[in-house]
Amino acid sequence: MAPDGRPDEAPDSARRTFLKAAGAASVALAAASRQPADGAPAPEPKLPQLRIGSHAFSRLICGANPFNAGSHLSVFVNHQMRKYYTPEQILKTLRRCEKVGITCWQSGSGSLGLYRQLVDAGSTMKFIAIAAGDDAEIKRLADGGCIGIAHHGEVTDSLFKQGKTDQMRDYLKRVRDAGLLAGISTHMPDVVDTVESKGWDLDYYMTCVYERHRSAAALEKLLGQAPIPVGEVYLPNDPPRMFKAMRQTKRPCLAFKILAAGRLSERKEWVERAFRDTFRSIKPNDGAIVGIYDHYSDQPAECADLVRRFAAPNA
Repeated sequence: MAPDGRPDEAPDSARRTFLKAAGAASVALAAASRQPADGAPAPEPKLPQLRIGSHAFSRLICGANPFNAGSHLSVFVNHQMRKYYTPEQILKTLRRCEKVGITCWQSGSGSLGLYRQLVDAGSTMKFIAIAAGDDAEIKRLADGGCIGIAHHGEVTDSLFKQGKTDQMRDYLKRVRDAGLLAGISTHMPDVVDTVESKGWDLDYYMTCVYERHRSAAALEKLLGQAPIPVGEVYLPNDPPRMFKAMRQTKRPCLAFKILAAGRLSERKEWVERAFRDTFRSIKPNDGAIVGIYDHYSDQPAECADLVRRFAAPNA
C-alpha cells in the first residue's frame, strides 16, 4: 500500500503515470519559454517563404473569392459569404491572416481600396492582382501598391482556345512597363507548357489545379456522358496534370483551388490531404492561394498550420 492508503501502482502503470506527467511538464515549459516576459502572446512562427523578383512573402496566400462572394459552390453559399464579408470583416480577416504569418493577398482591382485601408493602418501585407484591362487599370494598381498582375485566367483560357495568345503577351509587356511583376493565370496545363515553349518574358504563373470550365462536349468525351449542368465539375486526375506543368518551369507558380473550390473542405482529412499533396508536388519556390472563410473556425491559423507541416523542407 502507498503511504496514503491507496494500492501501490503496478510497475507499468507507474511508469505510464510518470511519463504522462513528465510530458505535460515539458509542454508547459516549452510554452513558457515562448511566452514573452511581459506576458503578451507569443508571435506566430514565420511561414515558409517564396520569392518572385525582388519580393518575398509567405508560400500561403490569401485568396479573394470568399471575400467577393464567389464560392463556386452555389448561389446560396454566395449569399452567405456576401452577408458575412462586410468590408470591416474582410479587414479583420486579413489582419488575422497577417498575424499567423500569411503576408500576401491576391484579388482583383476592385479590392484595391480595401488594400489601401489595410496598409494605411500599418499592415505590411503584399497585394497581387488578376486583371486584363486597359493601361488605366494597370496604372491604378501600380499606384495603389500592387506588386504584380497576372493576366486573368478566364480571359487567358478563352484567348488560348481562340489562338489569340499575342494579346496576352502584349498585356504582360504593359504590366512590365508599369514596373510590376508580370504573370499569367490559367486553369489549363497546356497554357503553361505553350508559354514556356515560346520563352515569354514573365515572372510567375497562377495555376488552377482543376480545369473546371470544360465544355459539356469535352466532359462527355471524358466521362462517357454529360453531367447535369449545375455548378462546376472537378475531376481528381486534374491536379497531377497541373503539378507536372508547374514542376517543368523554373518560374514560381501559385497553385489555386487546391480544395476544389471548397468541395474538399467537408472533412478534416480531405483538407489535410489536399495541402499535403499540393506542397509535396510543387517546387520549393511555388506557393498556394487559398480562399479563407472564417465564419465558423479560425481558418487563417488552420491553413497556416498545415503549410508549416507540409511545406517544411523535410515534410
